[in-house]
Amino acid sequence: MTFAPWTSQQTRHPLVQRGRDVLPGLLLSAIVALAAAHMSAWQGGPVMLYALVFGMGLNFLAADARCTPGITIATKPILRLGVALLGAKVTLADMLGLGWGAVALAVSGLLVTLTGGYVIGRMLKLPPAHALLSAGSVAICGASAALAISAALPARHQAEKPTLLVVVGVTALSTIAMLAYPLVARLLGLGEVQAGLFFGTTIHDVAQVVGAGYLVSDHTAEVAAIVKLMRVACLVPVVMAVAWIFRDRAVDGAKKASLPTIPLFLLGFMALVAVNSLGLLPAAVLGVMGELSRGCLVVAVAALGMKTSLRDMAALGPRPVAALVGQTALLAVFALGFIALTGI
Repeated sequence: MTFAPWTSQQTRHPLVQRGRDVLPGLLLSAIVALAAAHMSAWQGGPVMLYALVFGMGLNFLAADARCTPGITIATKPILRLGVALLGAKVTLADMLGLGWGAVALAVSGLLVTLTGGYVIGRMLKLPPAHALLSAGSVAICGASAALAISAALPARHQAEKPTLLVVVGVTALSTIAMLAYPLVARLLGLGEVQAGLFFGTTIHDVAQVVGAGYLVSDHTAEVAAIVKLMRVACLVPVVMAVAWIFRDRAVDGAKKASLPTIPLFLLGFMALVAVNSLGLLPAAVLGVMGELSRGCLVVAVAALGMKTSLRDMAALGPRPVAALVGQTALLAVFALGFIALTGI
């Protein structure tokens, strides 16, 4: 009696095969993210920026057939999971606790930056999707917003090089603002609450918002974080608007529905905001979700870095950087003017 030899094709389940395909690229992205987190803890500085730089140093691996599937998973599903889990950091009570003046500042600053920032981008001859991507990253929450908007764009509008350049630029500008804006607040004589409102409205990334606040006082850091989360809460309507504006209007000559399907990751974001606002989950669980969100986004940024080379980014020219600087300046000037005129 003889037995036919077991071959890998006979015994390997499709899910197992898929796991084997994506594992090398996923592990590589996770290792780069861990290295970035270690460097950030050791030397200071934004972990997103380290992840980008380290990832770009391994750009040659993105073309390796063994790594490509896992890197693609990291830049799409894992990215969207990270955005969805951001909702664990937002509650309606925290946002309304500062009063309607703070809400008006955060929302009006966002709207002014989205519209004015888009105009700045188009004046610099950026493509419409790139201009709105850049303005949205400045208006809402920096790298996270850029990644979320990019993920929601139809395939024909998605471009990894502009997205990565926006992530790099907005992260660098956020770090500069973290150091410079406390000096601006002191020179202008802003109080603790006013400084917190200014930082929360204008600095792009959450970590840098809190860092700038602590350079003034603990109370300033708390106010800044809450205002920042107001901007984060606007992520869903903005991303939905972007998806609607850039929707594919026709397929095979027939018009598509006027409203796009809500991406699942945005539904997850809204569900977590509701759960967090109602206090249905313990703080420890929400804390874990927040850390997992950050981890997913760092892994995604590391993978995006591996998919883009410095030569590719340099080929985009100086206009995207000029757009980010102009959009950031617009938001800062508007916020200071609003605070001065309303006295909040």
